[in-house]
Amino acid sequence: MGNLCGGGERPTGTTEERKVNDDINNQLRKEKVKVASEIKLLLLGAGESGKSTFAKQMKILHLNGFTPEEMQAYRTIIASNIVGSMRVLIGAIEELDGLQPLKGDNYVQAARRVMSDEENNFNGVVTPQLSSDIQLLWSHPSIQQAYKRSAEFQLNDSAGYYFDRIPTIGQPTYVPTVQDILHSRTKTTGIQEITFVLQGTTFRLVDVGGQRSERKKWMHCFQDVTAVIFCVAISEYDLRLYEDDTTNRMHESLKLFKEICNTRWFVNTAMILFLNKKDIFMDKIKTVNLSVCFADYTGGLDYDKASEFVKRQFLAQSENPKKPIYPHFTTATDTENVSFVFNAVKDVVLQQTLQDTGMVL
Repeated sequence: MGNLCGGGERPTGTTEERKVNDDINNQLRKEKVKVASEIKLLLLGAGESGKSTFAKQMKILHLNGFTPEEMQAYRTIIASNIVGSMRVLIGAIEELDGLQPLKGDNYVQAARRVMSDEENNFNGVVTPQLSSDIQLLWSHPSIQQAYKRSAEFQLNDSAGYYFDRIPTIGQPTYVPTVQDILHSRTKTTGIQEITFVLQGTTFRLVDVGGQRSERKKWMHCFQDVTAVIFCVAISEYDLRLYEDDTTNRMHESLKLFKEICNTRWFVNTAMILFLNKKDIFMDKIKTVNLSVCFADYTGGLDYDKASEFVKRQFLAQSENPKKPIYPHFTTATDTENVSFVFNAVKDVVLQQTLQDTGMVL
């Protein structure tokens, strides 16, 4: 019958056999084009690294953002973030040494209402009363001191943002802004996907939970990955894990990146490294030395030296010196920054896809 799938000379055989051969070759060419136009991006990283915020940005940039119904639904999430964070700070005053307890009937009663789920004090909405209580507590010196010592306990890094916004969020007609949604925090469980088309190419972004209990699900997503986007919260160099209060978050991310970077699953997969929460890192490095995480760091309170040192630590985790890793400093809550970085990522993964399918630009 001849070589039905081969190239080069036109195969011999009957007219029908040649037609079958042509049909198969045409189908193979279509499959190549299809593969080249479908990009699977796998978002990995430890918990609180900003993966889900990046996924939200893709929805904003490429899927017309959030519907009015979706924005309203975020009210409950934001309210829970606010109340949960204030409860943590009230508890921290009792736990940390050197902090004065809340005094004065107005402060004590406000704290009691915030801490209680009774009498409908909190039912998923920031009421005017709750808003007033949180504003009052946020102004208290002991709450402010506890906030400054948040590295000693677990507190969402969006807490300050929301407390400053509480007069607006407490309004009955409040509708979350895009920034409010981007700062919201919910634990990602299971596997979340978002699909969008960009310049004729379909991108499928897969986001999986970063906490240790979620990582056993990662391997289910490892097949047919065009590129891994690994997120690191570089601002968390002085913090401990939620799930393990003895492990430094930066050390955990380094260990995790080493495993992902060197696994057999991703030998030929593009590796994108998002060194995220650059904005928080820039502010923190002014007062908290990176040496609390890396004893051999000697660059002092200098952003450029500290950020470059962190980048080198992650790039050094690859056991293959020829494996390209594409690092980017990012602020996942900054839509303009994410758009700029993603354009660079898009170019990298498209080039790799075309190379893999023999269609090099």
